[in-house]
This record gives sequence, C-alpha cells and structure tokens, in this order.
Amino acid sequence: MSDGIATTVQCPECGKTYRMTHASPGKKARCRCGCQFEITSENAAPDDSRQPQRRELSDDEALAAVEKMARVKTAILSEVGKIIVGQTDVLEQILAGFFAGGHCLLLGVPGLAKTLMVQSLAQTMHLNFKRIQFTPDLMPTDITGTNILEEDPETRQRRFTFHKGPIFTNVLLADEINRTPPKTQAALLEAMQEHHVTTGGETYMLPAPFLVLATQNPLELEGTYPLPEAQLDRFILLVKVDYPNLEQEQKILLTTTRADGEMLKSLVDAKSVTMYQDLVRRVPVSEHVANYAARLCRATRPQADVPDFVKNYVRYGCGPRAGQSLLLSAKAHVVLNGGFNVSCDDIRKYALPVMRHRLILNFAAASEGLDSDEIITRLLETVPESQ
Repeated sequence: MSDGIATTVQCPECGKTYRMTHASPGKKARCRCGCQFEITSENAAPDDSRQPQRRELSDDEALAAVEKMARVKTAILSEVGKIIVGQTDVLEQILAGFFAGGHCLLLGVPGLAKTLMVQSLAQTMHLNFKRIQFTPDLMPTDITGTNILEEDPETRQRRFTFHKGPIFTNVLLADEINRTPPKTQAALLEAMQEHHVTTGGETYMLPAPFLVLATQNPLELEGTYPLPEAQLDRFILLVKVDYPNLEQEQKILLTTTRADGEMLKSLVDAKSVTMYQDLVRRVPVSEHVANYAARLCRATRPQADVPDFVKNYVRYGCGPRAGQSLLLSAKAHVVLNGGFNVSCDDIRKYALPVMRHRLILNFAAASEGLDSDEIITRLLETVPESQ
C-alpha cells in the first residue's frame, strides 16, 4: 500500500473500520475503543470505491487463463474443505454463479454452515465480506447507507456526508432475506441489478466484483415476506443446501469441537476475479446449444406446443432471463473445469438451480405434492437436444 491511496483499516478488537490515506504496513493506529494496533496487510484493504482495472486478453492469454482458473477452482475447494465438510456441489454452484457475474439464493434449514461457507469462500479470494441479518425493522438505509449532517471542525460549517452501508463490499451475505419488508428487499435487489446506489442526487458505484448470497429458511414462514417472483428472477441460481451424510456429519462433529480452527490462504484477488468473469463471457456457444437452452425454457410455458404435464401443472414458465442464466452458468462451469466449449450436458447440469425458482406451479401440482424440481427433471427427459 503506497501513500496517497485510500485504505480501509479495521480494528482487531472491536471490528470498527476507518478510512485512512497514509496507512502503510508497520505504522501504528489507535481505535476509539482504546485499542492500539499495528497496521498490517491483514487488517488493511484498498478502499471499496477503487474499481479493479479491466484489461482485454489475447486468445493465447485467454487459453492460459482457462487452465489457471481450473487450478484455482481446485485449490479454492481444497482450501475451503479445511473448514467445510462436504457440500462440494453447493460450493461449485456458488463459484459458477459468482464467476458468471450473478447472485445466488441459498435455501436450507438452519445449522448447515451457509454463513461459514460464504465467509470461507470470501477469505480464499481475498475479498471484503459483510453480513446483514435481515429483520422486520430493517430499513433500506441500513443496507445502502445514509447522509449524516456533520460539522467541519475547522470551518464550523455543516454539510451532509454520505456514510456507506454494508452493501459496499465484494461479497455480501443477506441472511434470511425473507424476514424483512418488501421496501428493504427492493433496495438490496435494485443495487444488485444496477451495481450502484443513488442517494441525495449522488450515485455511488459498488465495488467490483460484487456478489450477493442470500439465504432463506424453508421451515418458518410466519412473519416473513417471501420474495416476489419478479425479484427471485434476479438471482442467477437457487442453490439447495442439504444435510450431510453420516460420514460427513461424523467428521463435522470431530472437527468443529476442537480448540483451534484452520486459517485459510488467499488464492486470488479482486482484479483476478474480474478478469475471470470477463473470461467466462468470452466462451463461445454454438447455435445448437443455444437452441436447446431456448427450447428448454420455452417448454416450461403452458402453451400449445408443450408436453401435457406442463399444461396441467405449470401456471407461469421461465422467461428469457432463465436462458441467459443457463448459458452463463454453463460457461462458468466449463471454464472452472478447464474447458472452453459448452455442450448440452452443461446446460442440463445447471437446469435445476437456474429454473427451479422461476417456475410457478398451479394448485393441481400443489395438491399432488409436486415441486418445480420434478417438473424440470421430466422436461429434461422429454425435450430432445435436436429439434
């Protein structure tokens, strides 16, 4: 960190952060809580407002980056595996959604390490991580930030200063997003889509990369505000987090009841992540694969030329954004595994997490105990690769 670059320094005792211009490693700092600490690379990070520089890659550089990205993915899963037991499919889907440039919604009962999983991923990528516990009294400004009237100690003039909210980070965990009212949900989802916050006539860009991982508890529905279908559509993937098997649960009990935990290494930084996100969009997709993805999405809409079970059980099908999410997720999956060519198998692999929250079933499906996963599985068996 060189002089003149704005740096965010965090107190190791109370966690309060300060924005400093001359925060070089080795210097001393004092927090308002009374703690005096030495500034290191661990408790200081470049200011969020500084966007990583993007650079176009040549074809040879792109191919080399694909090979490196596959190695990075393996290293990340191995590093996170020091703390998180199992859940490999969940981690791979989150990584695919992240490198595809989208946001993910995690669905699972309490106690499955969803928060720890997200925090561990952020640590391995050397990204800023923040968590918001959504409650019924949470206001939009509690997320985005607010203007506060302050007095200049020298001129004694008063002016409004914008204090950034927790949304100004790289990885944001929106815990139990369905427990907060729609106006607060809308404030978060607007920032997710536009990647900026506007307040008092001023626009503040969110840091890049920016990923929201929201969680929902499927058990308790009293006093909650379920996300509307139009807002669910903003999430590229809905990832289901399930219980571990017997062997994994036994290992969890042994590893989490010890005195010391594992320290995770940082494997990539924000600049590398944005480069990989650009790389994913450069992956070519044939017209044959794009046609299959489009027909798969169109087959979810109850119209004349669809299977009978869709007409009987589906109220509303997937829109074009589902097709976009299918291709981007498949591209990210291919690159994360060292490839550069998307096949129909890659489309089928991500059909469930991409489409399950975009499919609205009718009363007939609910009365027979059917869910969207069963409908999508039947569609994958019915819709052929070639028309």
